[in-house]
Amino acid sequence: MGLAFEDFFAKAPGKRPGGIRTFPMLALAGGILYLFDPVHLVPFTGGLLVLGAWLTVFYSDHIRELDEQGKPNVGIVILVLNVLAFLLGAVALALPHWVAVGTTVAAVLLLTSRERLHKLARRIAMKEIVTAGQFLILTGLVLPLLPAEPVTTLTSITPRQAWFALLVVCTLSYASYLAQHYWPPAAGGLWMAALGGLYSSTATTVVLARQAADDASLRRQAKAGITLATGIMYLRILAIVAVFNLALAGRLFIPLLGLSLIAMLICAWQYWAPKPSPAPVRKPLSENPLELGAAAIFAALFVLTSLLSTWVKTEFGLAGIYSLAAIVGVTDIDPFVLNLAQGGASGIGSKTRWRVFTRPGPQAARLGHHPGGACLYCQA
Repeated sequence: MGLAFEDFFAKAPGKRPGGIRTFPMLALAGGILYLFDPVHLVPFTGGLLVLGAWLTVFYSDHIRELDEQGKPNVGIVILVLNVLAFLLGAVALALPHWVAVGTTVAAVLLLTSRERLHKLARRIAMKEIVTAGQFLILTGLVLPLLPAEPVTTLTSITPRQAWFALLVVCTLSYASYLAQHYWPPAAGGLWMAALGGLYSSTATTVVLARQAADDASLRRQAKAGITLATGIMYLRILAIVAVFNLALAGRLFIPLLGLSLIAMLICAWQYWAPKPSPAPVRKPLSENPLELGAAAIFAALFVLTSLLSTWVKTEFGLAGIYSLAAIVGVTDIDPFVLNLAQGGASGIGSKTRWRVFTRPGPQAARLGHHPGGACLYCQA
């Protein structure tokens, strides 16, 4: 950190407190003062107050200087680095070593990346910062506050799981938006279809079909894009299932992977076999990167599907679950998949989630099914 400090301020006018000798000495002083009283930290606190008083005197004079733009030099990087160097001595003795090493590395990277970080800050529009803040509120503030236990006997889905379903849509949509904005190749070729497949193959199909209807030159790309989005859909479903139920994902791995590979082979034939068409014009980016409306609908469908799954399972048995899957598959299968993966339809084991059973009756009883409804044959 001292070396980075010396290099960063090498061409700056005047002297700055800190450097290759000062920082190690501050860390040494902080460590020794910490050892004097590691419980109440009285000497360490006194040393920190003395350092703060000295830095206050320096800063009161330093702020009168003008920077390159002729404005008062109000930066506090020098003060923060000196205080951090003092704290590192105690941190190295009181906490695991990776804390001191990680803190030092982070400080060095932030100090030496000034120009790149400032350029990045100038490139990012205010609406991007607001969107990032909204995303952090959804993920880091609201999600931990929601109950992790069911609040009704109608379904085993918890409020946190329902909100997590909303976050799945928001995260995929936001990641696709950032890739399109900061990775130009994502706006052309099949990148849009691939990113759309990660978010919603149904929505991607609608968008590409509309584009092909408006511009005949996009039909070849639209056909390949729809097929690619469908192929990626199988991988997305497999990943979602694996997050909530790894055992079930293992059973689905070969079928879903096979369907995905077949779709990608068809996509390659559709894209390269015909005569290439003119490159499409880049469309403006979405004004709603988080797609909160679609995410809310998705979460509502998730909860509704959970309720329907429990009711169908109770009234019609496991055969009803497959009937419900055929119905919801016409709209959006993801809420249903998430629900089954998380056990939203209570009583369905990992084996029976991919098999069809009828309600217990005389024929089922001969196969070993309990007449009261509990299946002794498959233990479900």
